[in-house]
Amino acid sequence: MFQLVFLGTGTSQGVPVIACPCGVCRSDDQRDKRLRSSVLIRIRDLNIVIDSGPDFRRQMLRADVRKLDAILFTHGHKDHTAGLDDVRAYNYALCRPMDVYAEKRVQHTLKREFAYAFAEEKYPGIPEINMHTISVAPFLINGEIPVIPIRAMHLKLPVLGFRIGKMAYLTDTNKIAETEKKKLLGLDCFVVNGLRKEPHISHFSLQEAIDLIEEVKPARAFITHISHQMGFHRQVQDTLPPHIRLAYDGLELTVNDR
Repeated sequence: MFQLVFLGTGTSQGVPVIACPCGVCRSDDQRDKRLRSSVLIRIRDLNIVIDSGPDFRRQMLRADVRKLDAILFTHGHKDHTAGLDDVRAYNYALCRPMDVYAEKRVQHTLKREFAYAFAEEKYPGIPEINMHTISVAPFLINGEIPVIPIRAMHLKLPVLGFRIGKMAYLTDTNKIAETEKKKLLGLDCFVVNGLRKEPHISHFSLQEAIDLIEEVKPARAFITHISHQMGFHRQVQDTLPPHIRLAYDGLELTVNDR
């Protein structure tokens, strides 16, 4: 068994959205307040984060993550990468570089956006990163945690989801090939993006996410990367089957690997 913590469950603008007067953005329900999407996996004695978006610092403080062993990147969009600079705190605290796992195309983005961290002549205090190149082939974190990448499409952009044990995390996608769906069979916990009720050009809608869930049949599923356009958490949750839930920031789960 291992622990899964939802650090953020919002879309690229988060919820509330700046300057938005809608009811969801003005809601007093803490489940309607969503930082950018990210999860923390506590497995064995390792802490692993998937994506470090603009809210990374706040998320690490809120979850009291004092030790971080690795970051996996799904893709290179800013709402999933912008917090990488804040790994400096872990460099200082743990006296080592941060292990980062990313595809080549994502590495190019990171090296452009954080060029100072990868420069030949580095000034003191910059983030120290130990980059690991991944693809669709399975790999190990720290030589011990098996990870199965899952290829999906974010409109025309190839992205990766990840399966660790009987948990799979798939965000920012609206298409997945039949061959990749096979990697989603036999799950205890499936996390998948569902942006809103209406169709979207590059994300699953709520119904599309539900359709995929019903196809791969996990024991339970959680919707993430949620827009304010989805509606109030309480009202939407009341319409869902018992095994499907809207995730919310701070939700903690135990994943059963048996």
